[in-house]
Amino acid sequence: MNVRRKLGLATACIAALALSACGSDSLSGEPAGAGAPSVSVSSDADLASKLPADIREAGVIKVGTDASYAPNEFLAGDGKTVQGMDVDVFNAVAAKLGVKAEFQPADFSSIITGVQGNKYDVGVSSFTINDERKQQVNMISYFSAGTQWATAAGNPKGIDPENACGTTVAVQTGTVQETDDLPARQKQCGADKIEILQFKGQDQATSAVVTGKADAMLADSPVVAYAVKQSAGKLETLGDIYEAAPYGYVVPKEETEFADALAAALAAVEADGSYQAALTKWGVEQGAITDFAVNP
Repeated sequence: MNVRRKLGLATACIAALALSACGSDSLSGEPAGAGAPSVSVSSDADLASKLPADIREAGVIKVGTDASYAPNEFLAGDGKTVQGMDVDVFNAVAAKLGVKAEFQPADFSSIITGVQGNKYDVGVSSFTINDERKQQVNMISYFSAGTQWATAAGNPKGIDPENACGTTVAVQTGTVQETDDLPARQKQCGADKIEILQFKGQDQATSAVVTGKADAMLADSPVVAYAVKQSAGKLETLGDIYEAAPYGYVVPKEETEFADALAAALAAVEADGSYQAALTKWGVEQGAITDFAVNP
């Protein structure tokens, strides 16, 4: 399943997708559960004491995120503010730890390296937890998602995810769909290869399908569902959701206490209701988990 990755199609922007995105490089949209009640979060001094000293002193957690993956993380209409499910959940986690989160947009494929190099304290960008990533960083589980495909409404080209040979498929670079899923399918195609269009942002991959440049796309299931809902009838989901796996926050391998503190803070915001409220706001409550763990 994809590690994320993100996407936001604003209904007002659909007609202009071939030319440009609304805001900046991301497309905005409203929360699926707009109007859902929020829950105030009180800080926990014991958990706060487990933060790295530099974060405690600054009062800020620097977060690397790829803001092109609605409804998980994407830019608001102002082209600057990062919003989404991941943002609301992690803001609650940060509040429980007595600090604020500062989200810094970045290319998805650069975030883990940025965490390793201390450019970011944590990566929050719909990262699917897998063995390869756990060898590089610590990952703290907080959500579950699978992979799903989407195509033009009515599936005019008769796309079948189980036999995509000879079709043109859009995908975001660096996602599990790009690194694992499509290569495995490609091996079954022989000379009739899948033409894989790779994009830095999920919004660009989605635009490729809307404009007919690609026959289909695949991404994380909540991202695809949100894109279809925001597409004003131009897209539809294709096939079943498969390969469900947890998302994880990314922190440096040496920061074990910080990782433990994030897992404990997730459990705390699940207990006080703010975790569920954030998921409900964006219509992704089906991905809720209760077993928050480091490197599950």
